[in-house]
Amino acid sequence: MDGPAAEPEADVEARDPLDGVWDVVVVGAGPAGASAAHAAAVQGRRVLLLDKAEHPRYKTCGGGIIGPSRDNLPADFKIPFQDRVHAVTFALNGRFTRTRRSKRMLFGLVNRTEFDLRLVEAAQQAGAVLVTGVTVTGVEQQGGADRRTVAVTLADGRSAQARAVVGADGSASRIGRHVGVTFDQIDLGLEAEIPVPERVARAWEGRIHLDWGPLPGSYGWVFPKTDSGTLTVGVISARGDGELTKRYLADYIRRLGLSGFTPAIESGHLTRCRAEDSPLSRGRVLVAGDAAGLLEPWTREGISYALRSGRLAGEWAVQVAEAGSPQEVRRQALNYAFAVKAGLGVEMRAGKVMLEAFERRPYLFHLAVCVIRPAWQAFAQTTQGHTTFGQILRRYRAARRLAALASR
Repeated sequence: MDGPAAEPEADVEARDPLDGVWDVVVVGAGPAGASAAHAAAVQGRRVLLLDKAEHPRYKTCGGGIIGPSRDNLPADFKIPFQDRVHAVTFALNGRFTRTRRSKRMLFGLVNRTEFDLRLVEAAQQAGAVLVTGVTVTGVEQQGGADRRTVAVTLADGRSAQARAVVGADGSASRIGRHVGVTFDQIDLGLEAEIPVPERVARAWEGRIHLDWGPLPGSYGWVFPKTDSGTLTVGVISARGDGELTKRYLADYIRRLGLSGFTPAIESGHLTRCRAEDSPLSRGRVLVAGDAAGLLEPWTREGISYALRSGRLAGEWAVQVAEAGSPQEVRRQALNYAFAVKAGLGVEMRAGKVMLEAFERRPYLFHLAVCVIRPAWQAFAQTTQGHTTFGQILRRYRAARRLAALASR
């Protein structure tokens, strides 16, 4: 018996990769989006991953991979470490410098260009279909009263149909605006990628620099990418006075003795932390990572939050896609929100307590990590993933006292 006729080659080539109804469409192929696409694809679902950039692409980020990030990567994922950190040099606006060391690795450093590309490749290997160079302009819930599908519209006039959508398109997210995400903390980060001679790169090998800055809540960092001979130098502070933040970065680079080297890249970005009552979904649309305002408020670390919330969003998007009624969609979306708030939400609340105290008394934090051994151990265990700021505040009376004293 003859099989079905082969589809004409011209028709195959002409077929739009966005055609059909997808189980899950993920907007944004950073750590949150790639993690969401992987989590949904490994369950055998049809997953479309959209991004406006072509990968590999540059991303403004220090590239620190802490314990919680390592714990939430796909199985068998090989992290492309540029350096492994065993020491931290602390300074208080350039003064009172002290270096603390750990026998165990504190965390690793990556170039986001390579790290993000490998995450996207892991999602593709799980079965997700990647389409890049497309700009998403909005989403629209469809399907009449039952609202069974969502249309993701593109700037070129095309659209993709999905039973569930995950918005992971960054801190200026269009999907986040559709969901109604609100923020109560916005910070400005400035960064320079500085190529240095091998002798300078080797002097920084295995060590980072953290400088508690002159502006409220500010700090600076040096993250060495030894394998590529580059130092990532940056500062962050509350948005409001960009000129003072620029001056802090210039002064910081000068104090470090790096002003004689020409940066290969200079960039800036805004980080946005969600308000505690900010929504995480609307209908069949979920948000994760920066699009949801999920990051650590004190350090503004976002990679681990992106990986964790992205994985959760991918898992719950599958449940949303299978939901047959608006009531079931809402139940599954609320389950996703509960999972995020029970974990990341608790940690963000603790981070805001730490930030408030740090803004008022940065010298107390400097004194603690430089002089008080349990405080240094708590810092090290947090980066290694053995504890969290929330657990530290719950378990240790001294930590609560320090935070309370600094907040007065």
